[in-house]
Amino acid sequence: MSTPFSYFTIQASSEGLFKDTGSKFFAFAFPVKDEEEIKQHLVTLRKKYFDATHHCYAYVLGAEGSKFRANDDGEPNHSAGDPILGQLRSRNLTNALVVVVRYFGGTKLGVSGLIHAYRESAALALNQCTIVEKDVTEKILLLYDYAATPEVMRLLKDFGMTIEEQDFQDRCSLLASVGKKVFPELIEKIELLIALGHPMEIAMPPLSQSPRD
Repeated sequence: MSTPFSYFTIQASSEGLFKDTGSKFFAFAFPVKDEEEIKQHLVTLRKKYFDATHHCYAYVLGAEGSKFRANDDGEPNHSAGDPILGQLRSRNLTNALVVVVRYFGGTKLGVSGLIHAYRESAALALNQCTIVEKDVTEKILLLYDYAATPEVMRLLKDFGMTIEEQDFQDRCSLLASVGKKVFPELIEKIELLIALGHPMEIAMPPLSQSPRD
């Protein structure tokens, strides 16, 4: 399956609170870019809510949503992590983490009650989020003579490229990202400029990536 040109995620963190028969379910939604960031959020919540009964969570990563995990943290199998994951999936979200911290209220809810509670908790947090669409990008490294700077700057503007690194010397370099959708057109334009005698070259193969912001 080919990588999509864009994906949906949440713009910022949010929270929600669900109560049922004395138990409290504190839900937290976070935009994330990788598993390391997910671990940091989990560690922070475990320190802050160290006395909670459970810290259940689910996340989805990647433009295709192909990397995901659901964790029940001691609750009955599939009663917590899967309902949370279901809320992410139902909104077609990726690069997102939802953690639900439970304080047991003394009354068992049963598996069906737990499924409902974790699903509703995750929904409350996600309903507070603004959903945004982000482009899948390609990275490209250009080497060019200083005399070709005007053409390179025009490429940046025309293709909405984002500068990652730039170095101005007699031989300049530019590492930039550009939307996957327009990338083939960009390559054609650069090849045309080279054919017309403009001193520039593509220094390495493009690297597909999901945005890091």
